[in-house]
Amino acid sequence: MTGFYQAAFLTFRISKAIIRPVVKNYVNSRGRGRHSKSWFDKRANTLTSIITTIVAVVIIVIAVSMVLSEIGVNLGPLLAGAGVASIVIGFGAQSIIKDFLSGLFIMLEDQYNQGDVIKVGDSGPGGLVEELNLRRTVLRDLEGIVHSIPNGEITMVSNFTRDFARVKLDVPVAYGEDLDHVIDVINRVGNELAKDEYFKTLIKTPPQVLRVENFGDSGIEIRVLGDTRAMKHWEVTGELRKRLKKAFDQEGIEIPWPHTKLYFNDKQLEKYFGKKQ
Repeated sequence: MTGFYQAAFLTFRISKAIIRPVVKNYVNSRGRGRHSKSWFDKRANTLTSIITTIVAVVIIVIAVSMVLSEIGVNLGPLLAGAGVASIVIGFGAQSIIKDFLSGLFIMLEDQYNQGDVIKVGDSGPGGLVEELNLRRTVLRDLEGIVHSIPNGEITMVSNFTRDFARVKLDVPVAYGEDLDHVIDVINRVGNELAKDEYFKTLIKTPPQVLRVENFGDSGIEIRVLGDTRAMKHWEVTGELRKRLKKAFDQEGIEIPWPHTKLYFNDKQLEKYFGKKQ
């Protein structure tokens, strides 16, 4: 009996050693020229983990069956009973079956992988995918809270980190500013950021002005866009805000804040401030 356990363990170790390079070669051949470098690692890690788990379960089932046969246990009645039990359990565990099927399609369609940052639905939780298997997805948000979501409940998912990310920043300026001058300053700061020794490794295209986006209540909003490496747009956006604030201070460009204008007629002036002199 010990020999069966040793053989099962050895088979698992060999399978585990083979699975990763095979999966890596498969991912590289399927994704070459279509995805970023970070995608390859995430996809390979996710598939390797899931396939390894499935192989381990299969090996355990086979090993247990062989041990039972060796000690003289008749597997026929057990298999028949297991068949009946599986039907009964199936009726009571339809949600679990739904979770596994949904998880399978998540894998096959490459909706997201372990290490991606996603948001579930319009109002659902979002965060870093720490674990992904056929039954559930585990997220950790910015507050450190862990969310465990059955795959069957995921009907829509937004992936923030597939291949590349994008800086999207609406910069408000006062109505009295020269917009051409403001645009020149923003573009200059974006180009300087893209040439920075550290940030140039994170930025794919320099943040530049796209258009005048909106006439707000207190100022004019100018939209800035730029592409970055996956998961790096938050860091780049924060640095861009800081540099724009310094540049605007140097150039004397006003960043507006909410203003309220009060108008009083003659009766109100007399009521609150006394009679007119």
